[in-house]
Amino acid sequence: MRTPLLWLLLLICSAAQAQQDTSWKMADHYDKSEYFIPARDGVKLYTIVYTPKDKSKAYPFLINRTCYNASSYRNFDTHGHPSKYLVQEGYILVFQDVRGRYMSGGSFNNMTPNIPGNNPKNKQDIDESSDTWDSIDWLVKNIKGNNGKAGIFGISYPGFYSAASLPDAHPALKAASPQAPVSDFFFDDFHHMGAYLQSYTAAFPVFGVPKKDTTREEWYEPQLMKLYNNAPRDAYKFWLAKGPLKNITKDYYSEDVFWNQVINHPNYDTFWQKRSILPHLKKDIKPAVLTVGGWFDAEDLYGPLNIYKTIERNNPGTKNRIVMGPWAHGDWARETAKGIHNHIYFGDSIASFYQKNIELPFFNYYLKDKGTDTLPEAWLFNTGSKEWQKFDVWPPKNTPQVQLYFGPNGQLSVNKPVDPSTAFDYVSDPAKPVPYTSQVEGLTFTPRAFMSDDQREASRRPDVLTFQTEPLTDAVTLAGEILAKLKVAISTTDADFVVKLIDVYPDNHPQYEHNPKNIVMGGYQQLVRHEVFRGRFRNSFEKPEPFVPGQPTDVSIPLQDVLHTFKKGHRIMVQVHSTWFPYIDRNPQKFVENIYKADEKDFIKSSIQVFGSSSVSAGGEQHPVKATGKTF
Repeated sequence: MRTPLLWLLLLICSAAQAQQDTSWKMADHYDKSEYFIPARDGVKLYTIVYTPKDKSKAYPFLINRTCYNASSYRNFDTHGHPSKYLVQEGYILVFQDVRGRYMSGGSFNNMTPNIPGNNPKNKQDIDESSDTWDSIDWLVKNIKGNNGKAGIFGISYPGFYSAASLPDAHPALKAASPQAPVSDFFFDDFHHMGAYLQSYTAAFPVFGVPKKDTTREEWYEPQLMKLYNNAPRDAYKFWLAKGPLKNITKDYYSEDVFWNQVINHPNYDTFWQKRSILPHLKKDIKPAVLTVGGWFDAEDLYGPLNIYKTIERNNPGTKNRIVMGPWAHGDWARETAKGIHNHIYFGDSIASFYQKNIELPFFNYYLKDKGTDTLPEAWLFNTGSKEWQKFDVWPPKNTPQVQLYFGPNGQLSVNKPVDPSTAFDYVSDPAKPVPYTSQVEGLTFTPRAFMSDDQREASRRPDVLTFQTEPLTDAVTLAGEILAKLKVAISTTDADFVVKLIDVYPDNHPQYEHNPKNIVMGGYQQLVRHEVFRGRFRNSFEKPEPFVPGQPTDVSIPLQDVLHTFKKGHRIMVQVHSTWFPYIDRNPQKFVENIYKADEKDFIKSSIQVFGSSSVSAGGEQHPVKATGKTF
């Protein structure tokens, strides 16, 4: 039996459940079959196939490979994924447990390293590309009524499996849509720029407890419930009392395989490098690609942006497109009528617009030869003006860069440098870290709402530097990459740096009807974009370095991309601080070899200076992250 919690976890991981159309039942239009498809090494991959009852025409395959229990879809249930528009259009729908998960055989490997070549005669070099190749080959040869074409799609981890199918793809694979795809676990999900996301701690049993045999049930539930039984209502208080990360090892995860991999590889070593899919998207990507993401995705924002850019940079002949909407993780897979993220309203039926006008035409054209190929290169939602915009290239090349400089008395100047010798000070205390949300939040699988949350509480803290412009006399649009270049000096040997870009609403901004009365939109400080950077990795993610106390040091922080118009009368704000808990784990601020194994005594206060030569630049293409060697 699945607990309500386990159902919630499945929905979070795979996709939010789509709005149901009760007048159209899938069981009336599809036949269901179950197969164990043989991979080239003999491992059997459990696969559900839904075939249209209408046999008057041939259909393409639409494949979803998942680690989140495809075997639970057996009663004509797809967890609302794909959309009702694709289901009603008519596809052969395929759902597969990846190897080592649920009803499939073999051993599970997190972010299976890609092995270039994918020779079907080689029975040893097994990866997600080869498993997808073998599955498509079997489906095309054994499922009647197919037209010889296949597409693949998936959200989150299934988004990674979609991207991982692209290198050395099967010739029948004509279209792929990685959605909120994981690209590299050192920059997505469990880490951001090398910092551990403590908010992910409850998720580890899902990925780190191997199953003993094939099963349709959640074998990891006992370990998962160690945390969720009597789950705290105040995660900040709970994790602070828990102390250093080594106590999580002792109390919960001493035998969790994935947790032990994480804590024993604190730097970007070969363990992580070989699990990144990005280096393998370098050439000869033949299927058309539609990468999808959400601007407010706390889990996988790095993935979609960098998968799209990597394919675009290395494969000029590939039909490669990107969609970014005003969504949290996977929200485009469901329709809520009102497009709301946390407290902010963005418009109506935004998910349906994407499903009907972007996703459906994409798969129809490349898999059914239906319609025309008129999708733009980039179809992105402006989160400030609250409208869709189309671009011929992303990041846009002709958008002027905007430079934001930190000035005295909390002033933020636009394109006007300030005295570089000016310094701004704060004390970062890991015993009293800055909360990442304005509200008390309990234990979460992964946090979501804070991505557009009100930052007024943070701006009142003495350990948060806050700079803002005067009310804008004209609208300012930031489009493209954002890069913060900080010049800092710290009194200790390590520190983290959080940089936040914020839209400050005018005091007379009207209330939104969907919000409770205590949410005051006048003066709201909406988080637009942020990133954390673990200072030890400022020169290399492979080889961390301590700071020299008191020595001015450069730290560059990419905040990911943005498309946001700061309207007339609004202000632009930037905040800088060094803790953001418990979204991010606490840096001891004393350089230690491995923060996962730090002792309580290692956590010390740090006096931090940020100099006026620091800036935040936005627009166009900045400097992409390089995972090895020099950071930028």
